[in-house]
Amino acid sequence: MSAKIIDGKKVSALTRDEVRQDVEDWMEAGNRAPFLQVVLIGNDPASDVYVGAKTRACKEVGIETDTMRLPDTISAKELKNTINKLNNDDSVDGILVQLPLPTHLSSHDVIESIDYRKDVDGFHPMNVGRLTVGQPSFQSCTPAGIFELLKHYSIPTKGKHAVVVGASNIVGRPVSILLSREESIGKATTTICHKYTKDLTQHTISADILVVAAGQPSLIRGEMVKEGVVVIDVGINRVADENKDKGYSLVGDCHFESVKEKASWITPVPGGVGPMTVAMLMKNTLLAAKKSIYPE
Repeated sequence: MSAKIIDGKKVSALTRDEVRQDVEDWMEAGNRAPFLQVVLIGNDPASDVYVGAKTRACKEVGIETDTMRLPDTISAKELKNTINKLNNDDSVDGILVQLPLPTHLSSHDVIESIDYRKDVDGFHPMNVGRLTVGQPSFQSCTPAGIFELLKHYSIPTKGKHAVVVGASNIVGRPVSILLSREESIGKATTTICHKYTKDLTQHTISADILVVAAGQPSLIRGEMVKEGVVVIDVGINRVADENKDKGYSLVGDCHFESVKEKASWITPVPGGVGPMTVAMLMKNTLLAAKKSIYPE
């Protein structure tokens, strides 16, 4: 067996096309373009790349955007005051503070300072709490993107054993909640594994659906999964590769070559989950502009 590829680039393009059309319809109805305010603190090269991808996607779908660049010496109070101004600015529909933050700033405090109605990343406790109890909320973009992939490829989840490796608040926890909810894509029996899990293989080899978001290259290998498993690899890691011009390759948390021989479906890295994260950010920003989640 060799796995079928879950093509995130293809599904992302379809999702962005839908958002573009919805934005056009929204504006033709007499509304202004949705507006996303990005806040970038410091000069982290990886953050620059991610923000660049998000702003390009905004332009592609007709969402207006601006990136506010702040020094990495900014105090927590100054940053909170800046975010409060954006919260009170009716022309700003969505606010995205790019993570990670400088070490002297608390990501929890910064996320909580964002108006949950403008939290298009889906990280605010209000949105996470509403997600947990099945109420409308902005969903964290990567888990939401994973569910778009499962839906597009008609991959069943009801009654399946879903194992999530990684328990972060950004991916692992929310995707485990979504998988277990009483929704059309959900109703799975869900196990969460993390760095303290003993005998990881005991859990991964029983998975019908395996979501790996641990940030450890090639953590999951072929002998750790069963025949027919659906594998969603969220990891994106740089590993040295002298055969590449850049000197590195991008790989996932799964050893692709060995896992794909046993999986029925698998996401590649790159080109799997990553493009979906950006597409769902576009979708959330449009929902924020329409006030679809939190009507006035």
